[in-house]
Amino acid sequence: MYPTTLTQLSRANPFNAPLFSLQEIEEPKQSLPANGQSRNLAAAAIADSADVSCEFGSTKYYALCGFGGILSCGLTHTAVVPLDLVKCRIQVDPDKYKSIGKGFSLTLKEDGARGLAKGWAPTFIGYSMQGLCKFGFYEMFKIFYSDMLGEENTYLWRTSLYLAASASAEFFADIALAPMEACKVRIQTCPGYANNLRQCAPKMFAEEGVWAFYKGVVPLWMRQIPYTMMKFACFERTVELLYKHVVPKPRADCTKAEQLIVTFTAGYIAGVFCAIVSHPADSVVSVLNKESGSTAVQVLKKLGPKGVWKGLVARIIMIGTLTALQWFIYDSVKVYFRLPRPPPPEMPESLKKKLGLTE
Repeated sequence: MYPTTLTQLSRANPFNAPLFSLQEIEEPKQSLPANGQSRNLAAAAIADSADVSCEFGSTKYYALCGFGGILSCGLTHTAVVPLDLVKCRIQVDPDKYKSIGKGFSLTLKEDGARGLAKGWAPTFIGYSMQGLCKFGFYEMFKIFYSDMLGEENTYLWRTSLYLAASASAEFFADIALAPMEACKVRIQTCPGYANNLRQCAPKMFAEEGVWAFYKGVVPLWMRQIPYTMMKFACFERTVELLYKHVVPKPRADCTKAEQLIVTFTAGYIAGVFCAIVSHPADSVVSVLNKESGSTAVQVLKKLGPKGVWKGLVARIIMIGTLTALQWFIYDSVKVYFRLPRPPPPEMPESLKKKLGLTE
């Protein structure tokens, strides 16, 4: 019989490139353990249980992954607030802020050095909450979808699995991010409106109600879901390729420092692609949260095909560095807390037998 409908749909994405395809495969018979989850992604988890602090896929595992997400997203986004502020001002007022250098010089001239830190509080709070949901839910959905697909299909369509898990996680992460993102953009792009979060949030609520904090959630989905899909899928496959073709020894033989270097490299490569994919929607979000009463469609028409690409260079620099640091911090948390780390994907023995690759 043919694979499940979910498997068939997963084949139709532009990022998926399996090494081969099967015309017909039998649905793998899953033997669920007592806890009801097959944990296909952890089929060959670390052999020495003394080396890990918790079970793969346990509540503690998800909690620590979420904590890693808080640190990786909250700290890195807060660290690049000055560049983010200039990028947003280029997007909403390109006639005044013509370049990165001009944006920094004008901001320093008008607001002083403290002006570059505008919006740091909503940035830290918002992206910490986003990181909690993004990384925590990604790990959950990755295991959930893997259990649905079965061991063989998980290997064959692992890129599709990464895309689906990351998109699902980001859907919820953006709902957590939206209120603080709205405050951040309003503080950074509307001179004189508010100097900090304590002033901004009550004022926005008084003027527009709760809708003021969530009117940008759809553009956020448009920006963040493609960004996160690229971030996770590109990172996972880049790590796999680096260990296969660049690193001269298996991951298990690498030191923790060497593994983190691979993580940082793969994160930066993924970040460049993330910035390009998500930039048009990012421009819409910046303008939408600056203006009261506008809709995403109106802003898109106003910016035009060229306008949505304003500030791309600044965003590539920011997102490339940001994504690399996020993966580095997230992986460091996993190393520090000794979380179980499944090895790189390998073809299951049952699939090798079907393809005649075993004696």
